[in-house]
Amino acid sequence: MRRRHLLVLTIGAALWIAVLTAQLAHAVFDPRLTASASCDRACLDRWVDQYLDALAANDPSRLPVTQNVKFSEDGQRLILGDGLWNTATGRGTYQFYMEDVEAGQVGFFGTMREAGEPIILAARLKIDGRKIAEIETIVVRDVHDAENLEKRGHPDPLFTETIPPAERASRADLVKAANMYFSGMQLNDGKGDYPFTDDCDRVENGEEATNNHTPSTEDVIRAQSNSVETSSRQKSDLTYSAAWGCKQQFQSGLLHFVTRIRDRRFVVVDPERGVALAFCFFDHAAGKTRTFQLPDGRTVTSGPTTPWTWEIAETFRVEHGEIRRIEAVYHRSPYGMSSGWSNWEDSMSTRARWVSASVAR
Repeated sequence: MRRRHLLVLTIGAALWIAVLTAQLAHAVFDPRLTASASCDRACLDRWVDQYLDALAANDPSRLPVTQNVKFSEDGQRLILGDGLWNTATGRGTYQFYMEDVEAGQVGFFGTMREAGEPIILAARLKIDGRKIAEIETIVVRDVHDAENLEKRGHPDPLFTETIPPAERASRADLVKAANMYFSGMQLNDGKGDYPFTDDCDRVENGEEATNNHTPSTEDVIRAQSNSVETSSRQKSDLTYSAAWGCKQQFQSGLLHFVTRIRDRRFVVVDPERGVALAFCFFDHAAGKTRTFQLPDGRTVTSGPTTPWTWEIAETFRVEHGEIRRIEAVYHRSPYGMSSGWSNWEDSMSTRARWVSASVAR
């Protein structure tokens, strides 16, 4: 009897362990538990569309969100349903989706309508367990810029071209190449390693910011207030120009007035398409930083005369370790602005990070 009882207990324990093991295996490998396993590109894009439709309807209740969903607009943590949620009146015509299937994150540049007027929206969504866990947005309320973006019709087709598997960079290498753009612009001296292809092109808020030979007041980047004080040379010789190519702009040394590029958060990294999207801040300290030497030894005084910051979302197409296309959405913000997604130390840091976890303010 004792042996029979022991045998029954042994068999029962074995069955219990087998069932528990099966359950644990199911829990680990169930694709529903991992956003990256269950949500492909099309799925991530549908989340963006669902968000934009809810935003246009001023109804956040249309969104499946996590219990602790986090939302920011222009660097400010808000209650979901506040800000643009109160004033959006429709979707626009420009749409640019950037997916990171592995991380369950998706970025978006596009246009919306607010009080009937066109605006630009940059957004990042984090999907967790078939719900939205994070929404980060930048709203550019500039009708001219929004109209220019819509005139473009669509993003550069290169951003959606698939890179052959043998030529794909790792996630870390994509971030490294894109981050060299930020490091090369910060206190630019014209002597750095600038990894641009010969046909590199950059678009900012719908405007051609490189290789733009159309006579326009935009030729000299208006938003930088980049006046040069010198009596020895013509102003056009010492002014950062949108007519130049990517490498020529950096080699000029005239971007020195960008004194710090910080909180460099790479939120979408996509080796399949060679795309890296970052949210960050460009600081202009003004004061003494306005006077500097060009690569040829000339001393100039250039840049904004008062401190202020760009809040920027910028995406890069990288091929063979070089940047070929850049598109950015940005607006002016108070000097030293924080994103609301980093602690203070990381917010002030100039190192690159590619993390999907958020940090509460």
